[in-house]
Amino acid sequence: MLKRIRTDGVEAYEGSVRYVRAVRDAGLRRAVVSSSANCHDVLVAAGIDDLFEVRIDGVVAEQEHLRGKPAPDTFLAGARALGLRPNAAVVFEDALAGVAAGRAGGFGFVVGVDRVGQAEALKEHGADIVVTDLADLLERR
Repeated sequence: MLKRIRTDGVEAYEGSVRYVRAVRDAGLRRAVVSSSANCHDVLVAAGIDDLFEVRIDGVVAEQEHLRGKPAPDTFLAGARALGLRPNAAVVFEDALAGVAAGRAGGFGFVVGVDRVGQAEALKEHGADIVVTDLADLLERR
């Protein structure tokens, strides 16, 4: 898997990258939370590793004995690493278990990202709002 990531690269969702850059430019804190042990390599291959201040991934979760989603542990660790209370932070998640984890962690807002036609299920699991791409949030007022 790593060899393929390094040789073939990774294509990031352009709209989501645009959103994270806008968030960075606005001075907001940013963490990436992933269960993948390859998270760092994926971010580097996609050319977006510089967009996040903190990375809580499968490696960190194992080292710190953090439970996986739907437990909120990894999201809570991300908020802690940024010096934020969960109720002052937002979770962006495309998986049902991740949305449930954001809700369980007491985060101030949970954004569901519907990439596979599961908008209703994301809402049922605790998303405050569902978008198909993070760029949709740039156009909301």
